[in-house]
Formats: sequence, structure tokens, C-alpha cells
Amino acid sequence: MEKVIHKTAIVDEHAEIAHGVEIGPYSIIGPNVKIGKNTKIRSHVVIEGWTTIGANCDIFQFASIGGIPQDLKYVGEECYVVIGDNTTIREYVTVNMGTAGGGKYTRVGSNCLLMACSHVAHDCLLGDGVILANAALLAGHVTLEDYAIVGGGSAVHQFVKIGRNTMVGGMSRVIYDVPPYCILGGVPTVVVGLNLVGIKRAGFSEDTIKLLKQAFRLLYRSELTFSDAIEQIKKLQQVAEIKHFIDFLTSAERGIMRQRPTKSKI
Repeated sequence: MEKVIHKTAIVDEHAEIAHGVEIGPYSIIGPNVKIGKNTKIRSHVVIEGWTTIGANCDIFQFASIGGIPQDLKYVGEECYVVIGDNTTIREYVTVNMGTAGGGKYTRVGSNCLLMACSHVAHDCLLGDGVILANAALLAGHVTLEDYAIVGGGSAVHQFVKIGRNTMVGGMSRVIYDVPPYCILGGVPTVVVGLNLVGIKRAGFSEDTIKLLKQAFRLLYRSELTFSDAIEQIKKLQQVAEIKHFIDFLTSAERGIMRQRPTKSKI
């Protein structure tokens, strides 16, 4: 299939548009944009800056990709947005380019879904299979590991890291790092358990799930200090998921989201 560009679209002659791309009415594509094969750009989409979009993506109307960061330190330097293959970006989504102070790149992985009105700020790093539900808001420098899900209306503080296969419930306020494989929710927002449905759907073995339950109990349900809990988790069988759990905890620079305090017995 040849690329199809609507007569009302404005596509800079220097943009790199691959075979099979469709660009809808009134969309605007800047000079430093690269779009991979068979990607569909619907109507009224703006893609600017130094933006690279992979193959087989679908970008819906009124999305804005590659705009300058909402960071007063930005002074026009060349920075980037990179979006992987097979990613869907729905209506009114905004993805801002990176900044020199944050590594220059904003990245969205492959097979992601960014639902309507979600926002990916400068220097965010999203892994593969990430889902942002409607109006989920990521501040600058946020990292989401593979298959993390952020529920609708949630706000994630800058520099927060959210672990893989984690589910953040809707309307959450995320101000610290979220360990992998967990569920976050409630008011105030706390870790409420393991994301058992998510990790089962992801094909985790029963043995691995059992180990993750043990690790979770040591971290959140024991009377151990944070450092002592990590030492006890290190004594578990070191499958890849437990190793990742430990690595995440030991590298958490903002601290981690905690569980709801236990009510005192009177």
C-alpha cells in the first residue's frame, strides 16, 4: 500500500514518511518527524519536534506529539520523542519531547495504549505494553517499566518510578516509587496487595507467584525494617522476578509507596 496523505494535511517536505502511512485531514507533520510503515495518523493530529514513531501505530484526532516541554529550563535545544511499534495514542493525548537536563529523550515503548487526555511529560520513559487510562498524568522524568498500568485520573509525581506488571488504581496520587507486581489504590493512595490477576495473565508460574507472595509479605506485612526485609527477600529462591524486585527496591531513590497503617486494637 502506498502512503496516503489527505490533501488538507500539512506535511513538511523533509519529514520521513514510510510506505503505507496514512495521514488524515488537517494533520500537521513537522520537518524532523519520522513515521514508520503502516502507521495511521488520523485527522487534526500535530506531530512536531524531533519525533520518531514506529510501525503500525494508530494516532487519533487532536493528539499532540513532540511539543516542547513544559519546563522553563528548556531553551530550544534539540531533544527527542521516540515511540515504538504497534502503539495506540487516543484523542487529546500529549507527549512532550525531552530536555537536555533529563537525558534529551521521552520514550514510549511498543504495544502501548495511551487513552484519551493522558499526558506524558518531558523525559518520561515508558516500557513496552504500558497502559495509561483516560486522563492519567505523568510529570517529568517518570519511568514506567514494562506492562505497568496507570488508572484514569491518576497523577504521578516527577521522578517517580513504577515497576513492571503494576496496577495503579484510578484517581491515585503517586508520590513515591511503586514496587513491581503490586496494586496501588485507595484514599490516601497505598499499596494494597500483589497484582495477582495481572501476573497470572502475564503467564507467571505458580512457583514464581508463591515466591512473590513471600517477598511481598516480608516487605509489607512483617514487622521488619525496610533494609531487613530486603535481606530476608534475598534469602528466597532467586528467580528473575525476585531479583528484579530486589533491584528495584535497592535503587528506589524517592522511597516506596507504603501500605495502609494497621488499625490499633483497643
